[in-house]
Amino acid sequence: MSYKRVAQLRTPEQFLSYLESIDAAMPFDETVQHGEDAPLAQPYTYRGTTLSNRFSVLPMEGWDGTADGHPTDLTQRRWQRFGESGADLIWGGEAVAVRHDGRANARQLMINEQTVGDIAGLRETLLAAHKEQVGNTDSMVIGLQLTHSGRFCRPNTHALEPRIAYRHPLLDQKFNIDSDDVLLSDGEIDQLIEDFAKAAVLAQKAGFDFVDIKHCHGYLGHEFLSAMDRPGKYGGSFENRTRFLRNAVEAVRAAAPGLDIGVRLSAFDWVPFRPGEENIGEKTPYEGNYPYAFGGDGTGTGIDLSEPNQFLDLLLSLDIQLLCVTAGSPYYVPHIQRPAIFPPSDGYLPPEDPLAGVARQIKATGELKKHRPELTVIGSGYSYLQDWLPNVAQAVVRQGWADFVGLGRMVLSYPDMPVDVLRGNDLQRKRICRTFSDCTTAPRNGIVSGCYPLDDYFKQSEQAEALKEAKKASEIAK
Repeated sequence: MSYKRVAQLRTPEQFLSYLESIDAAMPFDETVQHGEDAPLAQPYTYRGTTLSNRFSVLPMEGWDGTADGHPTDLTQRRWQRFGESGADLIWGGEAVAVRHDGRANARQLMINEQTVGDIAGLRETLLAAHKEQVGNTDSMVIGLQLTHSGRFCRPNTHALEPRIAYRHPLLDQKFNIDSDDVLLSDGEIDQLIEDFAKAAVLAQKAGFDFVDIKHCHGYLGHEFLSAMDRPGKYGGSFENRTRFLRNAVEAVRAAAPGLDIGVRLSAFDWVPFRPGEENIGEKTPYEGNYPYAFGGDGTGTGIDLSEPNQFLDLLLSLDIQLLCVTAGSPYYVPHIQRPAIFPPSDGYLPPEDPLAGVARQIKATGELKKHRPELTVIGSGYSYLQDWLPNVAQAVVRQGWADFVGLGRMVLSYPDMPVDVLRGNDLQRKRICRTFSDCTTAPRNGIVSGCYPLDDYFKQSEQAEALKEAKKASEIAK
């Protein structure tokens, strides 16, 4: 495995030539504009609010809440940095569990009557930072991502306590699920939908403009979309596999009138990957047609957007306009979801140049936007572009492949990159995320997330030493 690092591609010609050599074409503008005519500074009117730029902050969990789901000072610090970005669209802030058993980790935020005041405080922290950065908050749209983690619940310790939509022949084996006891019944799902509605009422009370009913990354909402083998009203047909969304939307609107709804969607998925020879990722073997990848073509590593297009049609029929597009899952196919040259400690080396993964997400997002241009579409997967992120972002927006460019990991190391781009400032290269994956390796080892290589706060923290030891132990284990 030998891929060029993006930081080595110092000119547009070098970058474009390398993209061509790996067959990873994507939109690209050699010159990044600033000022009122710049594509990334064009206003966008969404349901009566005119946003002033085309950047969005994606949900970024910190694994740093309290045992009972309250935010901590570290959570406040992260939301402050979201505000410092200058982005007017904040997609969810971070994933917030609608109840205890649905938490992805024992320190994930949870929204209930006890925590709602502190979660409202996160929004106020974000607003204050945004106002200090750009002078006002009049053009902001801020959402809260609501979730149940399904197969990947770890509500009490680092141990999995899964609740699943269906028995998956590969993921059950990968994550040691050998009993039907963890299957959610139709009745339990009906109750969970009511929990989403209760959470939405609290999100509205906390001042959020919309809630994201999460359908991505292998969590429960996403898993329903591939529940081909599940009997009953929540599995089998496309109508049944989208019933969770339709019923949740109905329940939220009944309980919280006027609250807007968005969906973050893994628009395509692949067969799970595993470490192979020299720790390079390889497909987990599966005989015949692979039916469990929503947006897949049956081969396990291909894309068919027929059902995702149907899903977009459904969103419009439900009067949902906000769509954030992502892919796959960080738990079993991270290289298509979060492209990086350096994997987390429990991952595998990328089987393709990560730029190919970026190009794949951008292309799929563009095709979905073309199918339903009425939707407000936010793209993902941009951080690995590093120095060239603004050039690609501008071209994507200018060509109409997406309405907003979403930033995830980059916001941890360089939260004010959008402000620098919009103001025409030189990029601060020492703060650009190089996708070392420490922000994922840390929580996988029970340590709070953050940018340990580039953020001095985390670099000098006690957790940094714990992370160093965890990485050493991981290398020894391999």
